[in-house]
Amino acid sequence: MHRFYISPEQWNPDALVLTGAEAHHARDVLRLQRGDKVVVFNGRGREITAKIVDLAGREVRLAKLTQSESPPLRSWISLGQAIPKGKNMDLILQKAVELGAAEIFPLISARTIVDLAQDEARKKQAKWQNVVVEAAKQCGQNWLPQTHIPQTMKHFFAELPPFDLQLIGSLQPGALHLKEILTEFVAEHRRPPESVLMLIGPEGDFTPAELALARSHGCRPITLGPIILRVETAAIYCLSVLSYELFAPQ
Repeated sequence: MHRFYISPEQWNPDALVLTGAEAHHARDVLRLQRGDKVVVFNGRGREITAKIVDLAGREVRLAKLTQSESPPLRSWISLGQAIPKGKNMDLILQKAVELGAAEIFPLISARTIVDLAQDEARKKQAKWQNVVVEAAKQCGQNWLPQTHIPQTMKHFFAELPPFDLQLIGSLQPGALHLKEILTEFVAEHRRPPESVLMLIGPEGDFTPAELALARSHGCRPITLGPIILRVETAAIYCLSVLSYELFAPQ
């Protein structure tokens, strides 16, 4: 069945309504009809199977059939991603949703090619959040990650919330393997980390000054292996390892 997103602010199980782009997609693109069944979710773990009862006007009204609730994933993974060039950010966002990231922080680093004014940054944020919604619809993820407004490394660390574990990909000597750090954390705390921040740099990596800034805020450098990875590959690699290690049944 086709999946549609209804924001938590508009979520009412007894009066489900698709509006805007979701209504347009159901009515004009998919050409769904009265009586067709669909799935709707609110991005906070709730999902309802419903049938279409009215397509008049600009809204699509639904009637609830069954509902369920998905528990949140075991660990909260936040991706801090230096904005890459081209459409690579869209790919990274899609894969972050599929791999269970809880939030994404687009970062403007010294080597980030994209230079965003405040208005443009908010437009980018809205566009990227739409990419996240579409990815969640396709992969069946009922917990919708939040995509934050792009910000500089300095502002990001000034407002950094606490994490159990903070990591930064690095090409510098002395960086440890992610598996080694996770094993060390479990040995010390007798449990996996409940929240992890993973920072991935731009093409050319973070500058030494940015790496020093991250380390001063508790980020531990990790190596991604002997082969230099593209930005999008690095993000997918790190999220895949974290997903495998942290989401598996205990």
